[in-house]
Amino acid sequence: MSKNIASTTPAVNEASEASNESNALGLLERLKWRYATKKMDATRKVPAEKVERIIEAARLAPTSSGLQPFEIFVVTNPEVREKIKAIAWNQAQVTDGSHLLVFAAWDNYTADRINAMFDLTNAVRGFKNEGWENYRAMLLNSYPQRDAEVNYAHAARQAYIGLGAALIAAAHEEVDSVPMEGFDPAALDEILGLKARGLRSVAILPLGYREVSGDWLAGLEKVRRPLDQFVTEV
Repeated sequence: MSKNIASTTPAVNEASEASNESNALGLLERLKWRYATKKMDATRKVPAEKVERIIEAARLAPTSSGLQPFEIFVVTNPEVREKIKAIAWNQAQVTDGSHLLVFAAWDNYTADRINAMFDLTNAVRGFKNEGWENYRAMLLNSYPQRDAEVNYAHAARQAYIGLGAALIAAAHEEVDSVPMEGFDPAALDEILGLKARGLRSVAILPLGYREVSGDWLAGLEKVRRPLDQFVTEV
């Protein structure tokens, strides 16, 4: 039996490597396919399971110290989306898309928020680690003492990591998306009641399906700088 397993292992490994390469190339093709969709088909809805996987990708995204200092609001209510559209330069994707994701970052790092994430980690893993607890103490002695605006800016950068993960996941699901900063953050915070929850809006992400006939950008060549102008090897 051992001989048979050993004799087939190279073939199995090669097949696995080929599959991995195919998946990687498939993802790159999907990223080439995606673009900042200008016109979405208001009659098409993204299946719930696709939206769930896109959100899960954002939830699984890495964040500094594992604090995960942002939340996602999934907006489907037509009246709420009309209000958001009005303070987002009337960009039609906000209402024509199937779902609207709002990425909202913590407005500050507090001891309670930091402790909550460290306590959750200990509960999930089932033990306490001295080095981990020392790291907790270090954060507690630094983050809450910093200026709130500095902390919000840091949290917002973590939210953008989640936004990037959602964009890639949407492309993988063949769902169109367009990241937006073109909105009035204070007004959006008011619409969603974010201030009361200690949050501030960072970016919004409509999800849907492109309406090619009404989208001037559809079908145009994707433009990115050549690799030799983008990457420097040291």
